[in-house]
Amino acid sequence: MQKLTLLFFFIFSSVLLNAQTATKKIVAIFAHPDDEQSIAPILVKYAEEGVEITLVIATDGRLGVNQYNDYVAGDELAARRRNEMQCAAETLGVDLIHLDYHDQLKAAEGFDGHIPHVQQLILDLKKIVIDIEPDALVTWGPDGVTTHMDHRLVGASVTQVFVSQKWNKPMDLFYFGVPSDFLPDQKARTLRGQDRSYLTTQISFTKAHFDQAYRALLCHESQYPASVVATIKKERAQMGSTLFLRKFQVPKTIQNSLF
Repeated sequence: MQKLTLLFFFIFSSVLLNAQTATKKIVAIFAHPDDEQSIAPILVKYAEEGVEITLVIATDGRLGVNQYNDYVAGDELAARRRNEMQCAAETLGVDLIHLDYHDQLKAAEGFDGHIPHVQQLILDLKKIVIDIEPDALVTWGPDGVTTHMDHRLVGASVTQVFVSQKWNKPMDLFYFGVPSDFLPDQKARTLRGQDRSYLTTQISFTKAHFDQAYRALLCHESQYPASVVATIKKERAQMGSTLFLRKFQVPKTIQNSLF
């Protein structure tokens, strides 16, 4: 009997220890190759701490033409940006899932093109969450940082996955945010800022994390020449060494009035 009791004790202790030491998991979900830069310093930070990080990029970047390049939108640019995204993920030290959705999520194709595309995106994102079982999800909030339609829709899709069911494993949802007081005028604050009172998850990072994040941004050379990366890095440094997020809060009680 004593041996049996000891056996159960060791089994229970082992299960408890495994539960306490289980690797934490983060799934960060964004729209385009290079969007990960918004939270890149903390991706580096958590990867360094042994957290299992999966970065999900929804679109292929095929429309990523800008003033810094002379590429033609389409398959060739999408292939190039896929390679750049892999380079960035490796530099950050994270796992990458790069989906194959079109930039602008086929909005130009109208209802019959756009709606099936974004519905399938939600289903694909849900499968990823089910398969990985993360402790934390990170994505765009309603502002999408730049108000880009893809940013906002991907963030909304992640939110829909999160609220679509009660999850067996506890999981939190966070939106990346820019404090309104960092922005230059009232228009920018209205379009894409958040008051700091909402940004109650504040994560610090080191200069080493910051530098590695911007080495990763150099991988996206079709979008940002090295000189532009240097300018972006300098501007971001003025915001300090803290990254701000807003946690999706689930009410604990049911109320029967709006007031």
